[in-house]
Amino acid sequence: MDTYNQPQQTPYRYIGFGDAIQICLRKYATFSGRADRAEYWWWMLFNFIISAVCGIISGTLLVIFKGSFIGSLFTLLNYAVALAFVIPSLAVAWRRMHDIGKGGGWYFINFIPLVGTIIWIVWCCRKGEPVPNRFGAPEA
Repeated sequence: MDTYNQPQQTPYRYIGFGDAIQICLRKYATFSGRADRAEYWWWMLFNFIISAVCGIISGTLLVIFKGSFIGSLFTLLNYAVALAFVIPSLAVAWRRMHDIGKGGGWYFINFIPLVGTIIWIVWCCRKGEPVPNRFGAPEA
């Protein structure tokens, strides 16, 4: 077998839940480079957990305090947390597309109801290109 013409495989790097959160917060508004599957999906899980916890807390406080200032304050806090995570979520999604060789603008395929979301999920589940592409080399 001719091994000279085959692409070089990069060693797999392990990214855990905490590592992915740190990477995404460190690269808060970095839309260049690449993000592998683990980094993207751990960040999405973190977003889901934070959103669920904030939603439960603000919903519970709204019921307990029946529309008082405290309930409204936690609802505003919930919105603030969601707003704070918009940019890093877009950035990691952009970098995820770079990892599979697509431009980050493909993120907007999500605006096509149902079909766009299905295509997006399939793309995000794909393994990244093991060799350097036009967006850079895979993270080592």
